[in-house]
Amino acid sequence: MFQIAVICLVITALLAYVNARFVRLPTTIGVMAVAMLLSLGLIGLKALGVATPHVYEQSLLRSIDFTDVLMEGMLSMLLFAGALHVDLSTLRAARWQIGLLAVVGTTVSTAVVGLALWVALPWVGLQLPLIHCLLFGALISPTDPIAVLAILRSAGAPQRLRMLISGESLFNDGVGVVLFALLLGMATSGTVPSTHEALLLAHEAGGGLALGVLIGVVAFLLLRSIDNYQVEVLLTLATVLGGYELAQALHVSGPLAMVVAGLIVGNQGRALAMSDQTRRHVDLFWELLDEILNAVLFVLLGLEIVLVPFSGSVAGAALLALAVTLAARWVSVGLPAAVLPGWFGLPAEGWKVLTWGGLRGGISVALALALPAGHERDAILTMTYVVVIFSILVQGLTIKPLIARLPGSGAGGAAEGGAQEGGPVRPH
Repeated sequence: MFQIAVICLVITALLAYVNARFVRLPTTIGVMAVAMLLSLGLIGLKALGVATPHVYEQSLLRSIDFTDVLMEGMLSMLLFAGALHVDLSTLRAARWQIGLLAVVGTTVSTAVVGLALWVALPWVGLQLPLIHCLLFGALISPTDPIAVLAILRSAGAPQRLRMLISGESLFNDGVGVVLFALLLGMATSGTVPSTHEALLLAHEAGGGLALGVLIGVVAFLLLRSIDNYQVEVLLTLATVLGGYELAQALHVSGPLAMVVAGLIVGNQGRALAMSDQTRRHVDLFWELLDEILNAVLFVLLGLEIVLVPFSGSVAGAALLALAVTLAARWVSVGLPAAVLPGWFGLPAEGWKVLTWGGLRGGISVALALALPAGHERDAILTMTYVVVIFSILVQGLTIKPLIARLPGSGAGGAAEGGAQEGGPVRPH
């Protein structure tokens, strides 16, 4: 496993260099694009009779359990790092709007995507049971906080819009995973969930939130009792890794626990329990770790194209899924924001950014890979991969000019947002 990790880091470093030196796209988008081009180049070499590099890449990727690497390894640190720099007071002011988008929006989107695909997929020659269409809806509806936060850092969006998109993405991940688990249980058992299963899922979500509060408070008390930045950085890392493992052992939502713990440490912890020196080192450590893990994750996403099964009917289904997913995003998020712009606190055209800024990422791919083997999994994986790649490459690269057209956006808006949010926002 250590050798595989070393290979991944070396590949990521080289591709990041190529992007910084020649391509010059935002790091997360650039490394994924270069990784995809590399994989497509190896596929081309195989077609010309040089198959060894392509075979080696497939062997490397098959030795990596992408779902396990992301869901059991990277996700806890990436969610904590994202929440660490969110201003809790601003988040609290938008709690009802974020709750609506994260809980109701994700649920509505899951239903819209699932039902629409169930009806429309036969048009392109693909039949999927309703439960598998709903599973695809559950894994593709949550916006990926890893992708969203990476893109929004440099977009210069108004503060309120940034808070809604980032807050939604931090919490709808946990909602999506819970919905996915519920539907996967239905698909594997063939039964409709009972009150017992509903209570178990409520325990998972509520327990995750409660555990996050407990972990965050304990970390805060430990940080406040000493002034040693080396130990305090280590404590934050132990909080994340140990807390996530504890959540898994207690069968509660680890993602939700990490978000809540990150909010507590990033706000009360930074303001009341850390010296200036500790704060600088904690911020630098988590910023660097966040950037490194993001780069590795997006490189793996780009390379995974060699393992995605493509065929004529599935390619048509993937394009259909892309259109349905965007339409569902508008119905579940864009439409409410357009009808109630004052309640959401958005500029007149803010609903467009809220809709187009719903980026998908590695979490969706990881959940698709977790499905039982079969033609349904292959179809869902291909649809998921196409939506994720379009989301990152197309939506991610065009969201900044869309934001620039909004009133109060641009450098001034970004500077204003940073001034208002204060300490918890890291400089970029």
